[in-house]
Amino acid sequence: MADRTRTRSLRPRADHGLPGRCHRSREHADEGVDLRTDEFHAWLAERSRAFSFRVDRIPFAELDGWSFAADTGNLTHRSGRFFTVEGLSVSTGDGRSAQWQQPIIRQPEVGILGILAKEFDGVLHFLMQAKMEPGNPGLVQLSPTVQATRSNYTKAHRGADVKYIDHFVRPGRGRVLADSLQSEHGAWFYRKANRNMIVETAEDVPLDEDFRWLTLGQIGRLLLRDNVVNMDARSVFACLPLPAEGNDALLPDAELRSWFTAERARHDVRADLLPLHRIADWSRGESAITHARGRYFRVVAVSVEAGNREVRGWTQPLFEPRGTGVTAFVTRRFDGVPHVLANAKVEGGFLDTVELAPTVQHTPLNYAHRTGPDRPPFLDLVREADDSRVRYEALHAEEGGRFLNAESRYLFVEADEEQAPRAAPAGHAWVTPGQLSSLVLHGHYVNVQARTLLAALATGAVAL
Repeated sequence: MADRTRTRSLRPRADHGLPGRCHRSREHADEGVDLRTDEFHAWLAERSRAFSFRVDRIPFAELDGWSFAADTGNLTHRSGRFFTVEGLSVSTGDGRSAQWQQPIIRQPEVGILGILAKEFDGVLHFLMQAKMEPGNPGLVQLSPTVQATRSNYTKAHRGADVKYIDHFVRPGRGRVLADSLQSEHGAWFYRKANRNMIVETAEDVPLDEDFRWLTLGQIGRLLLRDNVVNMDARSVFACLPLPAEGNDALLPDAELRSWFTAERARHDVRADLLPLHRIADWSRGESAITHARGRYFRVVAVSVEAGNREVRGWTQPLFEPRGTGVTAFVTRRFDGVPHVLANAKVEGGFLDTVELAPTVQHTPLNYAHRTGPDRPPFLDLVREADDSRVRYEALHAEEGGRFLNAESRYLFVEADEEQAPRAAPAGHAWVTPGQLSSLVLHGHYVNVQARTLLAALATGAVAL
């Protein structure tokens, strides 16, 4: 006879209560335990004024600790840590054979993007930080509780401790709600990944003056505004469950995974690092590395002062895109179920060939010279959409620690059969937001731009 006094060691495989808790948190959009949503901007402005922040462009010769290696031309730090700017040669064999070379950021270490969660009065809140990044428009934006590379939290820079880091690196410190390795921008990073985490605590958490507890609904309201919630926070919130949408889809999950696997298999992508001074069509001047036709981006150098960072002053390279990007999901309803048109997109820096991207992910300035069928598909549809078809629109900055004034206009745009047929074009598939959300639980399936748009859904900023 079984011993009934034995402690049960098995636990449920899934947290079935989390979707309901996220729903309750989304419903609290006007007020959290710390401050009302309409008080947020006054608080953010106050935190911006509390310390001295300054970013100045400088010539490469004034970089402190950074230099171009004599043998490769790679831009490296004397410590051997942080990141390097190297060259990348990419070739694809997808029927529209393409080959190019470019500068790329190589940062092998895995960073932590962690958000601490806690219930107050039965409502889930998230601890958010007013954080300065040198490349941010406006400098200070709302970031995760912890946004740190391994160099940061192991103090390779000899800076101050990273606040709240123990909640994410000490096993058993809290209850894990989400944890997955996710890629960063495949166009600018070489195989870079961050650990995206949400950890719930029951502890009393001392509140630093740069931090506030906010509900999902409050985050959603802030995602309706330009350049408030930073890229890293958006990426982490995409890991939370979306509002319920049902179980039906044009493509069953097994068929979707099969289609995506076939997309990865059919692309013959080769991406090889090479010395920066050997890349074609790029040249280095005193203050920038630029493309011969003035397109894509440039590599520049800045000097930074930041009174509330782990290190108060430093210099570094940044990538500066040419022009504002357009990033959008085209949406339709099929038998009443919302779908988005995902693109299996090749980017040279991806770990595994392709990831699922928004329908449109382009910088229009780079394609101004192209006409007709040479234009990126759906770009003009999104840019020329009538306001009645735009379900969501906001300007968001990309990662401000590596990119300078890198902004994209993020949108959900409704389409009809003529504009976006049910029979998706090659390299595209109609998927439900819930299907994308389930793939975010695993690494390297859904790219960082698509995760921003998923975050808008997860926080209630938009409902399709």
